[in-house]
Amino acid sequence: MNQDGYYFFKKRKRFSEDFAREVFRWVLGILISIFLAFIGVFFFGVSIRASGDSMAPGIVDQERVLINRIVYKFVLPKPGDVVVFLPNGNENVEYHIKRVVARPGDKVRIEDGILYVNDIVSEYVGSKLTDPGIASEEITIEQGTYFVLSDDPLYMDDSRNANIGPVHSKDILGKVWFAFSYGDTKRHRVK
Repeated sequence: MNQDGYYFFKKRKRFSEDFAREVFRWVLGILISIFLAFIGVFFFGVSIRASGDSMAPGIVDQERVLINRIVYKFVLPKPGDVVVFLPNGNENVEYHIKRVVARPGDKVRIEDGILYVNDIVSEYVGSKLTDPGIASEEITIEQGTYFVLSDDPLYMDDSRNANIGPVHSKDILGKVWFAFSYGDTKRHRVK
């Protein structure tokens, strides 16, 4: 202490509990954020590149699509959903992107270029199907399988093709929910 009563040495602060709690909150917040980011990428961040224009105009060749892999763990695919699958579970081929038009138990037939599901004209096909394929005669979709079609009816790499047929649920990777192009600003939700 000098002659005016001032101290020249600062009093050292001890490690406070408030400071420790604040550091703990920050570290916990960062760890939770990293965990949630990992979960988000694992379940929703899977992306693949579309090959071909079979889903045009909604999804075009070389466009990237993001896939929701968890949704079908809670609900079943329904008509209108756009799904990604491996034909017959063959991991040596590219993933296919198609629209579900019929579910297990539905009766499907294509007559005069028109898709009938349970004897009702399907709303999911906008133009005539040039080749009915295996659906030229009425077929009943087996349990655990789905009848899928390309949005562009000229492409027959869908369930009409005997080599693909109805798609088994175990071969479905997930539901497409977003499409985008890297070199373009075009981004859109898939309906």
